[in-house]
Amino acid sequence: MKRVGNLYLTIAEPDNLRLAFVKASIGKQDRREVVAFRENLDQNLANLHHHLLSGDVHVGDYRIFTVHDPKERLICAASFRERVLHHAIMNICEPVLDRYAIYDSWACRTGKGQRAAVERAGEFAGHYQWYLKLDIRKYFDSIDHETLLELLSRRFKDDELLDLFRRIIATYSTEPGKGLPIGNLVSQHLANFYLGLLDHWIREERRISGYLRYMDDFALFSDSRETLKIELAEITLFLKECLRLNLKDNIQLNRTACGVPFLGMRVYPHTVRLSPRSRNRFSRKLREYEKRSAMGEWSERELAERVNSLVEFTRIADSHGFRNDVISETTKKHSRLSF
Repeated sequence: MKRVGNLYLTIAEPDNLRLAFVKASIGKQDRREVVAFRENLDQNLANLHHHLLSGDVHVGDYRIFTVHDPKERLICAASFRERVLHHAIMNICEPVLDRYAIYDSWACRTGKGQRAAVERAGEFAGHYQWYLKLDIRKYFDSIDHETLLELLSRRFKDDELLDLFRRIIATYSTEPGKGLPIGNLVSQHLANFYLGLLDHWIREERRISGYLRYMDDFALFSDSRETLKIELAEITLFLKECLRLNLKDNIQLNRTACGVPFLGMRVYPHTVRLSPRSRNRFSRKLREYEKRSAMGEWSERELAERVNSLVEFTRIADSHGFRNDVISETTKKHSRLSF
């Protein structure tokens, strides 16, 4: 695949910046910073255009906070101006990254996503007897800056664009030269791209056809347990030597008939069930959402949007009875909750 050039000026074009503003505003039109940006839209976009062309656009303006869902994560939410910049970059660069991705890379890609990834895992579970489920230890915190930039230089040849990527990557670190922020649009795409090297190696060098990945969660399938044990050793070495990453200790090698743990689901050859953790999370979140709404933190509309998102996640699995039981129990206690 040839390197792509002449993209930086396209990112800075006024029409692309205006499109980026529209995308960054979706679902957030009433937020204070969005309203303020829109009130002086032409000047704000002109300023962003000017700073891009002069090479001194400011990056790293984050609001940092911690969430616990289910484990503790540090979130770096970019300012609205910077979110516009991120959308402008990805409007132009995402197609290049997407062309590099293999078919069975399912995160951060148009037309793919969590539900499709689970369905694909179900297909593999129906074709193979064994699975090997892996994920990366502290993935975002462990991404190596120089390795990522070297991989990007294989896809892009604009010096200005590569410098912009370098500056964005350098806005966050867990230790010198390590880490990407969670909650940053460009980081999400770059984190998914980073493991593309692993994808191609598994498919093209190791010749494993039963393989899929959703960000740093990935699984291999085979009819041979011994084959998967060999691949585990090879993958461990490849990750350390080529990407400077380590696997989590919760390595799972088992028969597909026992169900593949993947993205909060237990995927069987002919059905999908919610994992115990996902069932508990659904019940807990439903109670939490109603409590926050009752305290006046959310409007009825905001409550409905969050509940609908929570319910939609459970629809990936065969969970109709469980979902109705929890909703029925919750609605008996909280009259404000409506589905």
